[in-house]
Amino acid sequence: MMWGRLAACCGLVGRPLTAILAVLVLSTSLPAQTIPYQRPVDTAPQEKTIGGGYQTPPVQKPLPRSSWLQLLDVAVLAAAMGISSWLVLKRRSRKALVALAIGSVAYFGFYREGCICPIGSIQNVAVALTDPRYSIPMVVTATFFLPLVMAIFFGRAFCGGVCALGAMQELVLLKPVQVPRRLDRALGLLKYAYLGLVLFFALKPAAARDFVICRFDPFVGFFRRTGAPHMLLIGGAFLLAGMFIGRPYCRYLCPYGGLLAWCTRLARRGVTITPDKELDCGLCADACPYGAIENMRAVRRNCLYCARCYAACPRDGELARAKAQLVQLP
Repeated sequence: MMWGRLAACCGLVGRPLTAILAVLVLSTSLPAQTIPYQRPVDTAPQEKTIGGGYQTPPVQKPLPRSSWLQLLDVAVLAAAMGISSWLVLKRRSRKALVALAIGSVAYFGFYREGCICPIGSIQNVAVALTDPRYSIPMVVTATFFLPLVMAIFFGRAFCGGVCALGAMQELVLLKPVQVPRRLDRALGLLKYAYLGLVLFFALKPAAARDFVICRFDPFVGFFRRTGAPHMLLIGGAFLLAGMFIGRPYCRYLCPYGGLLAWCTRLARRGVTITPDKELDCGLCADACPYGAIENMRAVRRNCLYCARCYAACPRDGELARAKAQLVQLP
């Protein structure tokens, strides 16, 4: 009796299993059919749709710009370097150069948030030259090469009043002290060591690649009004030191400054303290906070186009013009 009931139950259970197995066999024997995929939505959910006060996090800063605005940035960069060369080599005016520096900090610094940066483009250009899969826009290429080409012909015009990093340090320099020449030269080697370190990390395989200049820029946090607290403190320390030591970042750490120094060696024109005759009075050397005057002559590779020597020159500069105006007064 018991065995009969067990067989009946197995028969009841076996029939559905047999039907399921038959369906599976038939389904595997039928040809596969492609189901067309349709995107459920055309755009990502917006902040209002999500609700709850949700805000889309910024994924890129500064935000991308249209092509014509990027070309405008390059044109402004070229024009600013041209104006810098004219003010220093022709007008020989310190006051006008300070005005240009203020404009550069406003435009390239706070408005463009440090994005038009030949210094950081070192990494992009180096990777593009070594990795065929990595491409960069022509705007970045132009930003990198324009100051170097300018340096070959006219010296470090970019450093004078155009570079937002340099201009920011120039404007806070209140009471400069002269760094001993040996120490100044030794510290100046750091920028070449930093350049080598930057290239080492930038030229690593893509998975391990790191753009050190951009991550450790001491002033970009001020320009973008945001940043890691420790980087803001480092930038503040540079500015505090820059009140007494002329442009410490530019002279001792800027890797692009090393490239500009080498290009400037080829320049046929550059800063000459007086165009016809040197007085050898030494006022220009005392006025230069960057150690760029040796034997009463400007050393072009170290000259940062600040025009301070013009302001102090009693023969041909703002000081001489001021004295001439006093003599002409009745």
